[in-house]
This record gives sequence, structure tokens and C-alpha cells, in this order.
Amino acid sequence: MDQYRLDLKTIEQSLRDVQREFPKINEILHSRRDSMTDEVLENMLAGYTFVDKAVADGVDLFTLRHATALLELNHIVLCGLNQQVRQEYQTHIAAAAQHFHEQEEFNIDDILRWYYRHEDESPWKRAAGVYVRILSQPQLYIEGNHRTGALIMSYILMRDGKAPFVLTVDNAKAYFDPSTLVKETKKTATTILTKLPRMKKLFANFLREQVHEKYLHKVR
Repeated sequence: MDQYRLDLKTIEQSLRDVQREFPKINEILHSRRDSMTDEVLENMLAGYTFVDKAVADGVDLFTLRHATALLELNHIVLCGLNQQVRQEYQTHIAAAAQHFHEQEEFNIDDILRWYYRHEDESPWKRAAGVYVRILSQPQLYIEGNHRTGALIMSYILMRDGKAPFVLTVDNAKAYFDPSTLVKETKKTATTILTKLPRMKKLFANFLREQVHEKYLHKVR
């Protein structure tokens, strides 16, 4: 059976294209985003490397045993892998861990329960549903929900044999504008039953259109 790994060089090129064009992209967004610095880009590449290894090793991040890896992915997005940098941000890292596990509602346990209630759905719907649960209020992470959520979507897609989601110049607006609407949505009894499922459907359709096999290479 063929196995695939991420083509990290191609992913890096796409992200660098976005970085170069980001001032123009920002001008057409409904809500302006922070610029894509070299640090942000390098941390995202480290995140894709983490996702690639997790999939290759057959690790199920949506189990209680491995769920802390989803927290580590957020640490990578925000702080990278440099231990000195992590030491400087140790207070934030500790707060992020507490928020991830212990916030009163919609912590990681809620994400895991949602995922397994919907495990029979397509990878597009599962990836979109998890992303919407992460990004809507209250968010799963203190910071970095967009970037970490994008990597988690890629993990879900790759485990099902699909290409990852990668931000490009062409899809940036179609990704950022709906994401802003999700971020501004609070989880309530009403929105969980009505608005969030509509957003999930929108994002699932978006992801299905973002299949680019160039981000994968066959290893056998």
C-alpha cells in the first residue's frame, strides 16, 4: 500500500508566497490579520513536521493518551522548538496548558467527545467540525487558534489519506474571512445546534476544494 509524507519544501514555498503577498492579502480581508513574520512561518513548518511524524507513526491524537500532543502543537505554533524561547515563555505555556485542560466549558475533553460522535463523517466534515469547535468562543487555546487549528485539520485529513490544508495566496481570503466569523461566534445552546453546523458545512466544502497533491510525496 502506498504511503505518503508531507512535501515540506513545497509547503514552505506556498507559505513564503503568502508571506510575500500578505500586505496585499490583508487589504482585502474583512478583518486585518497580523503579518506573517519569519518566526510565524518557521513555527508553522515545525508544526507541519510534527503532524507529518504523528501520521507516519500512526499516533491517534484524538485519544486521552495522546491529546496532550494537540497542546504541544500549539506550543510549537507560538514558541517553536527552541528550549530557550520556551523557558522565556514558561508562564504562558503553563497558563495555556491549564486553559486547554481545565477551562469550565469546551476544553479538550469536549473536542474529543465531539470527534468520536462524528467519526463516521467524511474527513472534510470532521476536520471542519473540529476547527469550528476550536476557533469559536470560548476558544480551545489562549492564542494561536487559527494556526493550530489549520494544522489539526491537516492531521485529520492526512490520516484519511487526503492532502493537508496549506494556506496559499489564492485561498487566503476564503480561509480568513469565514474564520473571522467563526471566531466571533460564541458557543451557546442555539449556535451549537444551528450556526456552528452551517459553518462546519461551509468549511468542509472549502477544504474539499483545497486538495493539492503537490503537498504530498510517495515514500513507497
